[in-house]
Amino acid sequence: MRAIFAVSTERMTWQEVPDVAAHAGEVVIKVVAAGVNRADLLQAGGSYPPPPGASETLGLEVSGTIAEVGPGVAGWTVGQPVCALLAGGGYAEFVAVPAAQLMPVPDGVGLVEAAALPEVACTVWSNLMMTARLQPGALLLIHGGASGIGTHAIQLARALGTRVAVTAGSAEKLAVCSDLGAEILINYRDEDFAEKVRGAGGADVIFDIIGAKYLDRNIDALADGGRLVIIGMQGGVKAELNIGKLLGKRAGVMATALRSRPVDGPDGKGAIVDQVKANVWPLIAEGKIRPIIGAELPIERAAEAHQLLRDSAVTGKVLLRVG
Repeated sequence: MRAIFAVSTERMTWQEVPDVAAHAGEVVIKVVAAGVNRADLLQAGGSYPPPPGASETLGLEVSGTIAEVGPGVAGWTVGQPVCALLAGGGYAEFVAVPAAQLMPVPDGVGLVEAAALPEVACTVWSNLMMTARLQPGALLLIHGGASGIGTHAIQLARALGTRVAVTAGSAEKLAVCSDLGAEILINYRDEDFAEKVRGAGGADVIFDIIGAKYLDRNIDALADGGRLVIIGMQGGVKAELNIGKLLGKRAGVMATALRSRPVDGPDGKGAIVDQVKANVWPLIAEGKIRPIIGAELPIERAAEAHQLLRDSAVTGKVLLRVG
């Protein structure tokens, strides 16, 4: 089979690699499309190695059809269209994945489009609902509202009755966020998001992909009892935390990661996938959430896809088509 070999984030080749097989509890997927994520850029650049035992090949989500079912797997059949959350290996013709991380393609979504869903759906649901306990009527601030994560989070929050504020870097991107249901639109290039959100009563939950650069202003933007959930480090890894501000607001700061979680257990990927299938997939079938795809490229142009994401040149997800 063939897969992407990444020398660096700028140098990638589509080449022959050893075949994969389904071990106990796994299935093999014949990949139709793979989603591109910032974790892929970091890994290609040498700063985000895969978890122990995971494939060295890039790719954290795919869609395709089941090619092989391993021992001990029930409820899945060869030829079935699926999408899947991965710890790695998605930029390839075939990938092995634990059956617990498989999802059926939601009603109303095409097989290629489905590759845009697993990572964002599991990231957003696990953080906003399982970690931050977002409630109807609350105000949610999403940094990077026009990203793949952001566009999905806006739609989920609105479907659940939550008010939404977003930051983005252009009027065009903010217009997309508005169309998806965001009410408070903040251009981070020329507006102070903390001041604008405080004017709306403060954020009950902040969903942050930036990290260190925004830490102090995020605390300023929180409402009393608010929760800041950090899932990215685009703005650095170290910052000073004013504990006095945090105490005064009785607020919380949490940081989570999805890729390094185990498959099993109450906080494992399997449990998250189960909740996404039960809660998010029906919303997609009802048309309340749809995948927002900014670009689709053939897998041979993976380096170009990475550049699009690095430059924030698209709104929504970037997909790689295989075959």
